[in-house]
Amino acid sequence: MWEPLVEVLRGGQVESYHLGAIAVVDVQGRLRAHSGDPDVVTFLRSTAKPIQALSLIESGAADAFGFEPRHIAVACGSHSGSDAHVEVVRDMLARIGLDEFALRCGAHRPIDKATAARLEAAGAWPTPLRHNCSGKHAGMLAQAVYRGLSTADYLHPQHPVQQAILHTLAGMAGVEAASIVIAVDGCSAPTFALPLRAAAYAFARLVHPVDLPPERQAACRRIVMAMQNHPDMVGGEASFDTRVMRALPGCLIAKGGAEGYLGLGLLPDALFPGSPALGVAMKVADGDSPRARGPAAFGLLRALGLLDHEVPPEVQSFARLPVLNVRELHVGEVRPVVKLTWDLPLR
Repeated sequence: MWEPLVEVLRGGQVESYHLGAIAVVDVQGRLRAHSGDPDVVTFLRSTAKPIQALSLIESGAADAFGFEPRHIAVACGSHSGSDAHVEVVRDMLARIGLDEFALRCGAHRPIDKATAARLEAAGAWPTPLRHNCSGKHAGMLAQAVYRGLSTADYLHPQHPVQQAILHTLAGMAGVEAASIVIAVDGCSAPTFALPLRAAAYAFARLVHPVDLPPERQAACRRIVMAMQNHPDMVGGEASFDTRVMRALPGCLIAKGGAEGYLGLGLLPDALFPGSPALGVAMKVADGDSPRARGPAAFGLLRALGLLDHEVPPEVQSFARLPVLNVRELHVGEVRPVVKLTWDLPLR
């Protein structure tokens, strides 16, 4: 089921591996490449956000409240809780006539280290606005307000907003809604489990929605353009998602999720002139080890051929991560070993 994605070295010797699985799918739903089992069923977690945000646009709520690309990008993102992120989410809530107390995502320490240190020094407890999922929640609330629905229970799986999201995901992934496993995410919103192959298909169609109805095609293009034009709203300065979209502009969208998940959408011509659009879903089997997903993602890009030439400095740091002991001594390193089996060559 699982294949090595990352190796851990100590004293020049391989000490252990982080295992995982990958599926690479085109817009026809064909499996182009894989590592491990492409049909393993696992939760997308925050990787689903760009798909979840489609209903924000298709419902009419985004236009009704005058949401700009930066608002749409933060609704697709897992932001780092900086002041810039808080400002955009607060503006979304103001436009729909709500405040941060309507958010049901809870609060946590900002991911951005400088912001977290500043708040702690001031004795300020982070509010739900700092939660990395607050943009997604603001988008869900916007739909509820626009449709005249209850906002108190907007996270319930049977709420019309959540049902719209579920059926949108099912349609994009090419599966029946009833087949999707639903659980509760870290932010208390529904989260969805489906095969890697199906999640990759959804990302392929998101970046190249040629076979979808006109309204969904337009929504997909708005999502992709918002993420590409505002990668800082999708993550933060240290985020792989933000860095790789900056490093490879116009080539892809990237969205990570908790427990070692990653979704990529490669636009047509991203790999070479005439290359097809591709969706990619990757899962690190042992979860969200900080040292695993970044190097695995770097190795995946290299295996796809996106890093065949000069490696952009924005992502170079993910190629090899140091292993430090409790005294902060450099005692080893982590490096990618991703290998793809090509089921259907691109050329």
